[in-house]
Amino acid sequence: MSGYTVKQVAKLSGVSVRTLHHYDDIGLLKPAAVGANGYRYYGKDELLRLQQILFHRELGFPLDEIRQVLDAPDFDRMAALKAHRARLEAERRRYGRLLRTIDDTLAALQGATTMDDKAMYRGFDPEKQAKQEAWLVERYGPKIQDSIDAVKTAQKGWTQADFDRSQAEIAEIETGFVRALTSGLPADGETVQALTSRHCDWIARSWPHPVSRVAYENLAVLYGEHPDFRARYEAQAAGMTEYLQAAMRAYAAEALG
Repeated sequence: MSGYTVKQVAKLSGVSVRTLHHYDDIGLLKPAAVGANGYRYYGKDELLRLQQILFHRELGFPLDEIRQVLDAPDFDRMAALKAHRARLEAERRRYGRLLRTIDDTLAALQGATTMDDKAMYRGFDPEKQAKQEAWLVERYGPKIQDSIDAVKTAQKGWTQADFDRSQAEIAEIETGFVRALTSGLPADGETVQALTSRHCDWIARSWPHPVSRVAYENLAVLYGEHPDFRARYEAQAAGMTEYLQAAMRAYAAEALG
């Protein structure tokens, strides 16, 4: 049987064997053939499809949408690659502006030059934030705007160091969830629930009011419904979104009930 085995594809692409199995199970990436020994074998077409999957994941598409796009009768691989390139090129330019903003800010802080206040914000993407807020309002109604504004007010006094520490902490927490998921630990088990307690405390520090059971459960629902959150978690590990939601629901029922 010719072709790459699942382990070889994992080594080539950096995608874990577990994730490749998951892609097969949900019909996103089927092997070209399955041998009598049960081994999956992948050919050139499958490797190109996996490349498309990874490009779409980088752009924030959830797995269900990726499958629909790639399986569409009019899907054009060449056109898709050109579109990916255009978007990545735009991002490259934006990251270049962000790098220049960092360099200019460092120079200003060191007294080597002066910096216009407006220049401190070159390269940021206020449109993305606006789109996320618009999605929340459309999905949950106008009253959600009060919550959005309240969170902004609560974070208004944060310094850059506060923000950096917050981001470092949530990255560590999410890494813990991924490790627990891949280790097969139950979402409602002691280890994962201790991790979920840290997650809830992290949320509480940026909210203007205590985290109630209903609020935490609603946040779990939001993580599953918002495409940006789902893309973020699934990029870390297949099934991460549902695993986190299950851990949050268990914690809400036990600790916040």
